[in-house]
Formats: sequence, structure tokens, C-alpha cells
Amino acid sequence: MLKKKKTEVYALGKHISMSADKARRVIDQIRGRSYEETLMILELMPYRACYPILKLVYSAAANASYNMGSSETNLVISKAEVNGGTIVKKLKPRARGRSFPIKRSTCHITIVMKDVSLDDKYIKIYSLKTTKWKKKSTAMTYCDRYNSEGLWDKK
Repeated sequence: MLKKKKTEVYALGKHISMSADKARRVIDQIRGRSYEETLMILELMPYRACYPILKLVYSAAANASYNMGSSETNLVISKAEVNGGTIVKKLKPRARGRSFPIKRSTCHITIVMKDVSLDDKYIKIYSLKTTKWKKKSTAMTYCDRYNSEGLWDKK
């Protein structure tokens, strides 16, 4: 019986005290990116959701290095999802003996990392250094405004 080597590891954060929509805003930015790129993005984004997500990314990378023995340069976030958790409901006292409901929402965040060196298929990783498109047009030169020495004519 042949056993396929496991290429994915995950980290799961449960009952994180923030809205699922606020965490999704950050998760959408890091999905499909490499490990180093993800760390740069999360450290520079100004949202409160970045800190627990950064801890989960660190945890998933530690799981990958401990369980599979893979290096951090080969890790890519293959799947990242945010699900709504339990909602804590409280009552706040208001004027004239009334009460006002307060809902504290929580969320569950899952980060799945994949080691691309162990994968059978070759996946091209787009980093910040390489461009996704190349400019095919050449720069236009205006000959009528330049003189024979290549200097700009003042008219």
C-alpha cells in the first residue's frame, strides 16, 4: 500500500473576540500568498484582526516545520477561512428602567498551509518582486521636438 506524503498543515483559532466580517477583510488579503509575504502584509496592516491572524500563521508554520520538517521558504497559504462563532448576549441598563441588548460576536479562523516543494504539481508563486504583467508597448519618441543633439527644442 502506497501512502502519499502529507503536504498540508493547519492552525485553528476558536472563539476569537471579533466580528467575522472584520477578520475576513484581512484574510482575503493573505489567501494564496507565501509565508514571508504574509508576515510583511500582516505586520503593516492597521487592523486589530491582524494580531490573532499573525499568531495563527506563526503557529501553522511551526506545525509545518515540526510535523513535516519543511522550511518556511516553501510554505504557501492554500486555504484561509473565517466562520462565525458563538454570540455572547448581554443586557445594558438604560434610562427609565429599560434595557438595551449588546451582542459580542466571536469567530473561528482556520489557516491551512501547503509545502510546495512536496507537491507533485509545480505552482508558480507570484511574489511582490515579480510583476504579473509585462508592458508590451515601447516608449514613443517624438522626433519633431528634439534637435540633432537629442536636446529639447525651446519654441
